[in-house]
This record gives sequence, C-alpha cells and structure tokens, in this order.
Amino acid sequence: MKCSNCGQDNKDAAKACRKCGRDLHTPPAWFPDARWHLRTLGVIYACLVVFYFGVSFVLRKLPKPYHLREIPPEMTPWLKRPGIPKHLPEEQLKAPAAPPRPVSEASPK
Repeated sequence: MKCSNCGQDNKDAAKACRKCGRDLHTPPAWFPDARWHLRTLGVIYACLVVFYFGVSFVLRKLPKPYHLREIPPEMTPWLKRPGIPKHLPEEQLKAPAAPPRPVSEASPK
C-alpha cells in the first residue's frame, strides 16, 4: 500500500506509514444522511408495491386452482351440493377391521 502523503511503499496490513507515520486507513468517501435513507426506502417501497400489483394482475389472468381438478364430493362433506347426502353412512366412517394376527408357537415370554 502506498502512502498518499510521502509515497512510501508499506505492507498491505500496515496501519501507519513507516516513513511519515500518517494513518493509512482512509475514511469512507461518503456518509449517507437521513435524506438518502428516506429516498432509498421510498424507492424500495415503491418497487414492492409495483411488484405486488404486477403479480396480482398476472395471477388474476391464470385459472383458479380449484378449476384444475375435480374434487370428489366425499372429500368435502361440508360443501352443500344437491343430491349428495349431508352425512356419510356409519359403516363408511369406521376404519376397516385389521385381520387377527396368527399366534406363533415360538412367541417370546
């Protein structure tokens, strides 16, 4: 790293010049103020609003998800449809019985 004051070549990790002792760490050239922050946040907010309305416009043009497939009425008993019973019969609500297990003669005790 070259010293901006005397031109001496220094190590890259040096904090001060070996020859003149000047601090080699330069302060940032620009400090953002409150106005810059407000303007930047305003631009970000405006972009998000435009993005939201753009996506919602595009999604309105697509078919709705429930138009993509036919849902069987048995899966949606809470929907009122003419000609479909409101409640399922009792035998359809019960889980099928599991077959009995065979008892083996060498069962552990």
